Amino acid sequence: MEIRKVGVVGCGTMGSGICEIVARAGFDVVVHEISDVALEHGKERIQRSVDRAVERGKSDRAEADALIARIATTTSLADLGGCDLIIEAVPEHLDLKKEVFAALDEVAGPETIFATNTSSLPVIDMAVATKRPDRVVGFHFFNPAQVMKLVELVHTVATDPEVLESAKLFAEGLGKTAVACRDRAGFIANLLLFPYLNSATRMYDQGYASREDIDASMKLGCGHPMGPLELLDLIGLDSSYEICEALWRQFRDDQDAPAPLLKQYVVAGYLGRKSGRGFYRYEHPESPKIVDGVTPDGGVTGSPFSTIGVVGTGLMASGIAEVAAKAGNEVILRGRSEASIKKAKAAVQKSLDKAVSRGKLDQANADEILGRITTTLEFSDLAECDVVVEAVAEDLAIKTTIFEELDRATKPECVLATTTSSLSVVDLAAVTGRPDKVLGLHFFNPAPIMKLVEVVRTVATTQNVVETCTSWIDAIGKHPVQCRDRAGFIVNFLLFPYLNDAVRMHEEGYGSPEDIDAAMKLGCGHPMGPFELMDIVGLDVTHAILDSLHEEFRERRYAPAPLLEHMVRAGYLGRKSGRGFYDYAR
Repeated sequence: MEIRKVGVVGCGTMGSGICEIVARAGFDVVVHEISDVALEHGKERIQRSVDRAVERGKSDRAEADALIARIATTTSLADLGGCDLIIEAVPEHLDLKKEVFAALDEVAGPETIFATNTSSLPVIDMAVATKRPDRVVGFHFFNPAQVMKLVELVHTVATDPEVLESAKLFAEGLGKTAVACRDRAGFIANLLLFPYLNSATRMYDQGYASREDIDASMKLGCGHPMGPLELLDLIGLDSSYEICEALWRQFRDDQDAPAPLLKQYVVAGYLGRKSGRGFYRYEHPESPKIVDGVTPDGGVTGSPFSTIGVVGTGLMASGIAEVAAKAGNEVILRGRSEASIKKAKAAVQKSLDKAVSRGKLDQANADEILGRITTTLEFSDLAECDVVVEAVAEDLAIKTTIFEELDRATKPECVLATTTSSLSVVDLAAVTGRPDKVLGLHFFNPAPIMKLVEVVRTVATTQNVVETCTSWIDAIGKHPVQCRDRAGFIVNFLLFPYLNDAVRMHEEGYGSPEDIDAAMKLGCGHPMGPFELMDIVGLDVTHAILDSLHEEFRERRYAPAPLLEHMVRAGYLGRKSGRGFYDYAR
């Protein structure tokens, strides 16, 4: 079926965006609202968006005027009767949507396709409110519709395949990527995204970390365009609450139930950007400018530590040594053998040479930095270090032995830190005579490039040690975030259950790795899809971190998905083995 004329019911944020992109693609559009006032607000929103495109050189005035001319407005659903496709974009309330579909069924031609822009409600419930359930699909645009490239194309058990194909061709004609999925709450993107957002809300509500540190962790540690709390404010806390409710109603998993804090904000009218206040306060409603955020002062002018010890000779250890030496610290790198420490120093040399070749560093500075790094095979050579950072394999027995050695070898005031990404820091502190001076400093790989460092305090760590180490991380050019000692800290606690959910989704036959990855990249702006990311991290590493989370929290969601476990057993570990969720051996 050829689609020429499109109706849109609802001209709020999503409806107005859909109107604009459909008209921009050359289609005639009829938009319906419940009142002239609501229509006027919608038209103003479209006009502002179109004018911004002209100001930014993305459109000329003639194109903008032609776009606006293609949009007709009405307060009568009967005026949508001649449309080939009608897209519903009213608020996320099932009864309201069903009423709209039933009313449209009375005025639209028998061949008209109905689509809902719902992000979480069952499409089949709207389809059966009509006499044409075979001609009803989900057409989930992402906000802002003018920018986001993804459309989730949702088919029910009743949808005619030809209708689905017509809808897909229409989406592609708008310049969108259409990812097909079955009809269940959350579809692909929201089903993966909102449990993650909900977990971040609980993390903040429990006082585990500040809102700024939670958001910075996911932006700097995972490359997300926005932190989870910022994203919730953008989406709208009322919409987010409804999506979490829809997930809970379908799956009855406690982790899907909206966090209590989310409900409290909604009841108080703190809905995010659109109301001027959510997790953050904004300059005015719909403003992106945060007015109560806390940002690092950047006032650190020197390091509180002079001599740094690093234990380990792998990529993380050599990276930390390089970062500290670049910041002016004297570094003593301890390894188990001459070959390993020689290899670690060579890795630093290679990294510095690359910086010189790219013009980011001159040779004299590179030589000076390398000269600040000395190597040793003896723990006793770390005796005068101000802080020692352990960066060996994620094995508690090995790390415990090292901390016992460090406790004997270093001066009493020396701080001992571990770079563990998943093990309990207090277990290491407990084997020393200075648990008050032990903490986690979780650098991210590669350490010379990644800006984030999680500063992890145990129940025994003194506030002075936390503050001093935070200052040092700031002084070496990294972004410190503080959190308490529990499995996963901030990033891995939020990231790995999301990855596990993606594996379960694929395992259940709901979507291919390619489609799920596309949904999260195009719909959520993630730099990588979950399967691409797991293949890089390593499926064995992913499995181990999930095991650690499950061991601590005993939640079903953290238990590694059976498919992940089987792939690890088969040796399909990702890029490093040539095969994971994707095949790299070709």
